[in-house]
Amino acid sequence: MSLARQAAPAQATAYLGLSLLSGLAPPTAAWLTKFVIDRLVADSVRWLDVLRLTAALVAVGVAVALVPHAVRYLQAETRRRVLLLANSRLYAAVDRFVGLRRFEDPAFLDRLQIARSSGAGGPGDVLDGGLGAVQALVTVGGFAGTLLMLEPWVAVAVVFAAVPALLAELALSRRRVAMVTEIGQAERRELFYSSLLTNPQTAKELRLFGAGPYLWGRMAAEIRTINDAHRRIDRRQLAVQGGLAVLGATVAGTLLLWVVRSAVVGTLTVGDVALVVAAVGSVQGALAGLVTEAVTVHQALALFGRYLAVVDAGPDLPVRREPLPTSPLQRGIELRDVWFRYADDQPWVLRGVNLTLPAGCATAVVGLNGAGKTTLIKLLCRFYDPTRGAILWDGTDLRDLDPVELRRRIRAVFQDATSYDLTARENIGIGDPTALSDLPRIERAARQAGVHDVIATLRQGYETMLTRIFFSEADRADPETGVVLSGGQWQRLSIARGLVLDKPDLLVLDEPSSALDAEAEHEVHARLRAHRSGLTSVLISHRLGVVREADVIVVLSGGRVVECGTHVDLLARDGEYARLFALQAAGYRSSDPEALV
Repeated sequence: MSLARQAAPAQATAYLGLSLLSGLAPPTAAWLTKFVIDRLVADSVRWLDVLRLTAALVAVGVAVALVPHAVRYLQAETRRRVLLLANSRLYAAVDRFVGLRRFEDPAFLDRLQIARSSGAGGPGDVLDGGLGAVQALVTVGGFAGTLLMLEPWVAVAVVFAAVPALLAELALSRRRVAMVTEIGQAERRELFYSSLLTNPQTAKELRLFGAGPYLWGRMAAEIRTINDAHRRIDRRQLAVQGGLAVLGATVAGTLLLWVVRSAVVGTLTVGDVALVVAAVGSVQGALAGLVTEAVTVHQALALFGRYLAVVDAGPDLPVRREPLPTSPLQRGIELRDVWFRYADDQPWVLRGVNLTLPAGCATAVVGLNGAGKTTLIKLLCRFYDPTRGAILWDGTDLRDLDPVELRRRIRAVFQDATSYDLTARENIGIGDPTALSDLPRIERAARQAGVHDVIATLRQGYETMLTRIFFSEADRADPETGVVLSGGQWQRLSIARGLVLDKPDLLVLDEPSSALDAEAEHEVHARLRAHRSGLTSVLISHRLGVVREADVIVVLSGGRVVECGTHVDLLARDGEYARLFALQAAGYRSSDPEALV
């Protein structure tokens, strides 16, 4: 209800008022009908009174006909505004998560999926159910008062007959809430398989390999799991509601017999009979509606608790109440006895790493797959905290700094950079949201990455959609104008994204040229060397030829720093770096096919 008051105060108030009016209409119409009938069968008919009562009855009928349409509009408008507010709060909360751990936790992703669905419909269900319950209570109150005036035991019998229904439906509601939690991962997997079957990026492989039926089979299995869970609840609901229907019919039949007997012996007038019959039916219907609305509210609130658990979740990484200021990097970054593993039951990825990244210097990190290079980058960006040890920014522990301020001073080109289904301008500008409308900055970054000429040839230039999934307003007349870049072009564009912020304190380059051909790789690294001159940078690459000009080369093996020095120094030591360098160089010199492995 508080969300509705905040998101749509006027609409929610009008919705409440019309709901109360709708609840008053049925008992008002029943009383007017009684008065009309009683006057018509009286010994002396007063036609003026009959006309007045009939006119009032017609007015109530008109209101009954019009109010539902207004209620539906207000209901829809309120839901739309509440949905916008609820989603805004949810995604703002998700965006506040400092690290990546929760996004790599299947249990949390299940909770997030439930939070998304309950946040989308839960507030509206609570509002509609609450107002529906109020409307039903008004109707019940109006008719119950009537029955109390005529025969108190009738009112008591009708009301108490609804108690078993309420208890049974609440028990079913609890089962449904548990079921939603149970099938959360199955629903996520169904969406995953569905996206694979319809994603343009997977279409080539699925058709070439003939793997579509396999994925459809996996998706169908998840759908069957979901359906089985719903079916179990539906069968229980059928049995419960069938029994409740028999109980309600028995109560109504008993009361009808009493009404007929009372009319025969003359204790009830014809108008009383009409009123009691209408009252019993309306009270039963209103009580059934009240039970339904109460159960809707109960279930929505229970599931909305999952939404609130995400919205109100604390930080995933510790953040000081009053963080220290993140000053421009002057001396460098120090890793002091850094140990790290992703979970307590998993192996160590980094083992006692001691390393200094001098300010203004280019540091290259090399090593075999699984040596810990990418994990090191995650720690430098503070996506994770070291399990042991510390990372110091000019002598200050990263954990004492504001992570938002820290990341404003860091830019990275990740190996698995995202290809956004957005325009070329947005794909680059998203590297610094303040630059999204600054086309000169975006063009400068694109030129530095060597991708400007490619974008300039596109039909809409920087406003061209780099996807065939959507089209922009400019492309509406010809939606085929969207383009799909090659892997190398996307990599250049991701480099531009990392360069759009001029002079960051730390520039991270994780395999920035892995998708480029030899000529393009040479060109890109020449551009990057010129750009990062004087900057503190970290370059990760398996191609040792591109790291030879780094100021410092760090060799990781098994999560430890095994060598550190310049290219010349490391070759002279004839250690791990020299071995890897010689192995790669042999692949270019030798005609032996095995040397190319």
